[in-house]
Amino acid sequence: MNTPAPLIEVEQLEAWYGRRRILHGVDFSVKAGEIRVIMGGSGSGKSTLLRHMLGLNRPAGGTVKLFGVDMARASEREKLDVRKRIGVSFQGGALLTSMTVGDNVALPLREHTRLDEQTIRIMTGIKLEVVNLGGFQDLMPSQLSGGMVKRAALARAIVMDPRLLFFDEPSAGLDPVVSAELDELILRLRDALRMTIVVVTHELESAFKIADSITVLDQGKVLMTGSTTEVRASDNERIQDLLNRRPRDVQIDADQYLQRLIGEDA
Repeated sequence: MNTPAPLIEVEQLEAWYGRRRILHGVDFSVKAGEIRVIMGGSGSGKSTLLRHMLGLNRPAGGTVKLFGVDMARASEREKLDVRKRIGVSFQGGALLTSMTVGDNVALPLREHTRLDEQTIRIMTGIKLEVVNLGGFQDLMPSQLSGGMVKRAALARAIVMDPRLLFFDEPSAGLDPVVSAELDELILRLRDALRMTIVVVTHELESAFKIADSITVLDQGKVLMTGSTTEVRASDNERIQDLLNRRPRDVQIDADQYLQRLIGEDA
């Protein structure tokens, strides 16, 4: 029996910003139907990894494949075809403030399909109902709470029924009750719409509630990928620091610090 190819394949991914190395040979894959959480502290490389998975950054080394397509070597047409099959919900929502909630959600349909306006309105309404925002389509983003903005952004991300959904920091800036509601919504999306979902977060409670598997990043390296049980049981000291919110003992090398200040290579 043939094993289906993963929807996402990241192999030996390298990334640099100027002279600073951000990702160090990152390896992992995501199979269809799972919720994969990319977890790590601030500065661990999560956002850079996400940008590479979306094809927004070109790798300095290694490959990122979505649906078997190498995003760095694909033509613009191939990239567009892949992007029509994915949805992205950004950390701040990224709603267009000059457009109503309904128009924000309908935007991908108007840009990438030839559907008539009545069909677009129906599909938009359905997705707003899915995220519990039915009846809010005529409001402006400024009239929504933080949690409602997140849900509206999610409705836009799923309006074209993507196979693969990326969710950046879904709980950031939300109170615990709203965060829990959003976690439940993510689980329902996976079960009802059979989506594969990648969630980038540093929120431990949310990560362990929704994840089928977790990839832990630290300083641009993958510490481990495993189930929630395996991650909790890990004997890796840095993972336990993250789970137990223990600060690292940072050692400062005076010579390296001086070299950075004067702009020389450390």
